[in-house]
Amino acid sequence: MSMTSSRPYILRALYEWILENSCTPYILVNAYGEGVQVPQEHVKDGQIVLNIAPAAVHGLQIFDEAIEFSGRFAGIPTPVYVPVGSVLGIYARENGQGMVFDQDKPEPPSPVSPPPGTPKKSEPKPTSNRPSLRVVK
Repeated sequence: MSMTSSRPYILRALYEWILENSCTPYILVNAYGEGVQVPQEHVKDGQIVLNIAPAAVHGLQIFDEAIEFSGRFAGIPTPVYVPVGSVLGIYARENGQGMVFDQDKPEPPSPVSPPPGTPKKSEPKPTSNRPSLRVVK
């Protein structure tokens, strides 16, 4: 049975938890993720940190598919849209407590076949699963 992503539920729960503990919720976003709409002039190393506290944003909605709100960047009201798959983490600014997420659907590395005529590497011999202990003095 296939289940929906737990990420939006975890985001909503952590957002409430951070606020109830009188802290400021920040999200770390993959700014180059598909569908992400953030002010690109504030992106560093492909990521942007957004303050999503009620005092910092207007109309915050954490849907199952995305986080939407209007924020001010350099005094300019800007609509922000972040698909939940592009949210890399949520944390409290004051103490860093929160959660970092894995990237959604990571691409598995493609197998690389050796060129023809390359000798095959010998497989390492399986090691015993017995634990080994030694005395250290």
